[in-house]
Amino acid sequence: MRKATFLLSALFGVFSAIGALGALGVPGLVTEASAQSSDFKIVTGPERGTYIQIGADLAKMVAEPIGMNLDVLASKGSAENVQRMRFEPGVKFALVQSDVYQAYLDMAAKDHNPDAGKIILPLRLIMPLYNEEIYFVVRSDSPLNTINEIKGKNISVGLIGSGTTLSANTVYKLMFNEPIADENTQHYSNEDALAKLIVRKVDVAIIVVGQPAKLFQDMNPDLLSQIKLLKLDPSAPETARAEQTYFPATIRTTSYPNWIKEDSPTLTTKAFLVTYDYNLRGTVGEMTQFADSLCAHFDELQANGHPKWKQVKMELPPLGRGWKYYPPTEKVLRECIRKMAAAKVPADTNEADAGDTGAAGAATKPRAPKRACTPQEKVLMLCDQ
Repeated sequence: MRKATFLLSALFGVFSAIGALGALGVPGLVTEASAQSSDFKIVTGPERGTYIQIGADLAKMVAEPIGMNLDVLASKGSAENVQRMRFEPGVKFALVQSDVYQAYLDMAAKDHNPDAGKIILPLRLIMPLYNEEIYFVVRSDSPLNTINEIKGKNISVGLIGSGTTLSANTVYKLMFNEPIADENTQHYSNEDALAKLIVRKVDVAIIVVGQPAKLFQDMNPDLLSQIKLLKLDPSAPETARAEQTYFPATIRTTSYPNWIKEDSPTLTTKAFLVTYDYNLRGTVGEMTQFADSLCAHFDELQANGHPKWKQVKMELPPLGRGWKYYPPTEKVLRECIRKMAAAKVPADTNEADAGDTGAAGAATKPRAPKRACTPQEKVLMLCDQ
């Protein structure tokens, strides 16, 4: 994480710690085949985002009951998570935005980018989770009121490697048929973006995070009063173009009663739980147990986990071209879905597929393209930074 600046400290004050992360370590996973301890990792998102809390819930309520030590790792976001899922030892799970996942697939298939293909094609989905709202934040005294008015403004689009960066650039290009100009593109963390917004260093901060987000809940009320949300105008032609990829959503007053006074329409993307196409017997067995536990403790996640769990459905909808479920976990979860539908009680799950003990089955890091790097490739971390 970047070192906190004085401005950031003044902006956010003291944030509450994520206490769940301190209690995640448990004895190693014990299976019929092995009594060795097994340490898995899940890459999530920024420390005050929703992903890291979802990861903590999975570690405590799903992994811990089966003796799996699942370390919850912070990250910049989805694009970095895809890279770490492929290349970092021990990372067996990642939380990834649907538009980021699709961007890698498009880069591999449509643009024939071999590095994108090496990274994304071996990944598999465990299940879809919930929608993530896109926040378009401006100063309270800004003349802007709707999302389609941001053209030509100085915009913070998130850190390179974050899902926010991909979403911000994609939404903008869809709306205005052109990319954000380089001179108007700023790469700040969510916290720094809000700080820069208040001191007038940027005009708009685009942030992708599931509501309710600690980022806004923990913010000083006096400073919250200095920012507002732009609203989605359903009649704007820019909105119709954005909805080719994204979906309408609502940021609710109940999520931020100390900030917004009325519900605010916006756009959304979806979060997915992702793994690798593992095939080694030991990892397959552990992933199978994880899927079993996910089914068995699904009601607990919805009752006691982050509020976003209430939006998650135990279902595996049809996928678009290039998207694939992980066959072992798919088998377990489909049986879980069948039993839930038949009995209206938590079903038990069955099996999952997992793989080698190293860096998600990848031997070497992809080579940087020899030609000039495109803006999309930079966002997806497909060239040297």
